[in-house]
Amino acid sequence: MLNKPRMFTPGPTPLPERVRLAMAADIIHHRKPPFKALMNEVQSGLQELFGTRQPVLPLTSSGTGAMVAAVSNLFSPGEKVLVVEGGKFAERWSEISRSCGLVPVSLKLELGHGVSPAAVAAALDADEGIRGVLIQHCETSTGVQHPVEGIAAITRTRQPLLVVDGISAVSITPCPMDAWGIDCLLTGSQKGLMLPPGLALIALSERAWRKAESMTKAPYYFNLCKERDANKTGQTSFTPAISLIVGLAESLKMFREIGLQNLYRKQWALTMMTRTGVTAVGLRLFAREHFAWGVTSLLLPEGISASALLAHAANKYKVIMSGGFDALKDRMLRIGHMGWLDYGDLAVGLHALVSSFTACGGHIGCRNYLEQALDAYWQALEQSPAQENHLGENSHE
Repeated sequence: MLNKPRMFTPGPTPLPERVRLAMAADIIHHRKPPFKALMNEVQSGLQELFGTRQPVLPLTSSGTGAMVAAVSNLFSPGEKVLVVEGGKFAERWSEISRSCGLVPVSLKLELGHGVSPAAVAAALDADEGIRGVLIQHCETSTGVQHPVEGIAAITRTRQPLLVVDGISAVSITPCPMDAWGIDCLLTGSQKGLMLPPGLALIALSERAWRKAESMTKAPYYFNLCKERDANKTGQTSFTPAISLIVGLAESLKMFREIGLQNLYRKQWALTMMTRTGVTAVGLRLFAREHFAWGVTSLLLPEGISASALLAHAANKYKVIMSGGFDALKDRMLRIGHMGWLDYGDLAVGLHALVSSFTACGGHIGCRNYLEQALDAYWQALEQSPAQENHLGENSHE
């Protein structure tokens, strides 16, 4: 093969060699002491990553399984939940809620825009029967990052529980669960955790656990109270994804070696690099204010097919990116910059994007877009974590 494939999708993401080698080791038995020791090791790292003193429970499923677990363990049929709908994956909250007999109340947003905490507060004021707020931290389908910290400041003084899909946020952008007051935070393995798909993780706050314990009916497989009991002894209720948990232990070791704040600094710098490169060549960013730290979305001009561009980048440059959904399927590109990649990989990705754009009939007047993008990366890398957290809630433009 002349060139190695490079993946810039917002999940799955590239895997470090260390993680791949760890998962290639001989399998261990999940009811024996070595696995129990592994679970205890992993638990410590997960609590640090989630920013919580509560147990972080592994589930053998995709991230959607954790979404189902959250809804089915925290809410009873007939209860109302507020769903912040700003994209394809937010719609999944409504679909799951209806399937569990809940009554979803939709707070619909214009695509590409984040929700304002004031809008959430107004929706809760308008209906005192709402018992939960379901939201994505990062809406992967549009590249939007919602201001979860501001929303948590509202919900933690009220009855509704705040349930956050952090599948494209955990280990990518700060989301300290206890400090912010998030009631349920969940994620999946195939994004910032640098693992293959198949493992979900979920944690509940103290008051969320009280609600779960009060439920008269719990699901058989995704029974979080039983999983918590098993977790206390380094076990899971059912056969776990053993190799993925072995790989997770290695990923968590890597996070500890670099430090979470440095990890977030890198993610912020990759975001600034991508957005600077895209704007330098005159392409339009889709999420202009509340933008994600792990995926950048852009709109192509009329007459340029996203499908054709993606195919050209994959066939000629071995660069794999993603398109949009539904009406934006052939107009949007999504560039993932999460997982095991760095500025050198991203420079290749930007070059493939620009070259494929011109091959599909587009015009680019800027010739130093890579220099601008790389300058933006190194400048952003020097910012402190406090500056990053502020910038993550606002536009840089």
